[in-house]
Amino acid sequence: MMKKLLSILLLTSAVNMAACQNQSAQTSANGQKTIKTSISVSDYEQRLTVTPNAQLIDVRTPGEYEGGHLKNAVNININGDDFEGQLAKLDKTKPVMVYCLSGGRSSSAANKMAAMGFTEVYNMEGGIMQWRNAGKPLETGAAAPKKAGMTMDAFNKLLTQNQYVLVDYNATWCEPCKKMLPVLEAMATKKKDKLSLAKVDADENKDLLKEKGIAGIPYLELYQNGKLIWSHNGFIEEADLLKETKL
Repeated sequence: MMKKLLSILLLTSAVNMAACQNQSAQTSANGQKTIKTSISVSDYEQRLTVTPNAQLIDVRTPGEYEGGHLKNAVNININGDDFEGQLAKLDKTKPVMVYCLSGGRSSSAANKMAAMGFTEVYNMEGGIMQWRNAGKPLETGAAAPKKAGMTMDAFNKLLTQNQYVLVDYNATWCEPCKKMLPVLEAMATKKKDKLSLAKVDADENKDLLKEKGIAGIPYLELYQNGKLIWSHNGFIEEADLLKETKL
């Protein structure tokens, strides 16, 4: 019985070893790695540590960058007039580490870089919001505006302004947020006798979002008499919103 078990273990080990070798061959086809992937905050930090030649790119706006960025990061605004021109100045043969606030813009930037011929591009999942929630260090520009943001006490007071309060966590640069806003406003207007809409800017209320553990936008919360009864991360269609909230 022991010999049979040993034979099975040896066979399993051999199969796993062969699989690893095949995977290595696939990722190194023709001696040229082609990598474009999103990785967790911890993996991102580790890769930065072991990759001294990595090109660290923050694709947010200059104002966001000044408010807090990773050490040695270069700011290239994805919504700037010369985004592709600035990318073209980078070395396509060296690894690129890219990030934004919540991962959406940097994912688009990673796709753009892959199309331009960059060989290694790593996007941070969850962006600065996830990085901050994990307690990782950030550097702040000297010209950064000092905004205290909303306190938790002030937030809780928002929840008392009506029977139902729909909280919309958003940002001015967030396209899904802007797409949902007219739907949310129309919904609040139609049901104003029982529903209020509270808008919370993620850039101006970083501490509040960190305290609440919100690591991505758009993000919606529905409160009834001050109690959270529903939440949703990401874009949602109007029909699904009405169905899920039952308003």
